[in-house]
Amino acid sequence: MTQPSFRAATAADIDPIVALVESAYRGDVSRQGWTTEADFLGGRRTGADDVVACLERARSRIVLAERDGQLLACAHVAEEDGAGYFGMFSVKPDLQGGGIGKHVLAECERIARDEWRLPAMRMTVIDIRDELIAFYERRGYRRTGITKPFPYGDARFGLPTRDDLRFEILEKDLRHG
Repeated sequence: MTQPSFRAATAADIDPIVALVESAYRGDVSRQGWTTEADFLGGRRTGADDVVACLERARSRIVLAERDGQLLACAHVAEEDGAGYFGMFSVKPDLQGGGIGKHVLAECERIARDEWRLPAMRMTVIDIRDELIAFYERRGYRRTGITKPFPYGDARFGLPTRDDLRFEILEKDLRHG
């Protein structure tokens, strides 16, 4: 499979981005892929308001991966606290495991390292997501041991079905290629 092409999202892409993110993490369709959160979170994963905020923010870009005009994946990369921040990472559920996500992650790292000259990339991952954390560890990320509480009671982050969720910060040094 050929590498996808990348471009920065625009306001015209808001609805397709929301649909992609929701399909990758919520509901039955998300169970086709391995990134689903449907077993421990219901409700929304993102909304048009989140996408607009990312598009309007300085030093922020939503990267779209496409092939033949079809949206395959997306991710948000931004500068936050002197490092890159990676989030909103979504690959169409029926394409997960095919290598597209690795290309998207590498493109976001390239932006943070080469365009913005940032020394590291960080992300937050729900700490019970062992398979997902292992995916990032294979790509040079390390668990920092720094955790953040899950925003229980804020439906913008989903509707938890368990009470032990929290985020852990993962980090990768970008200064060494």
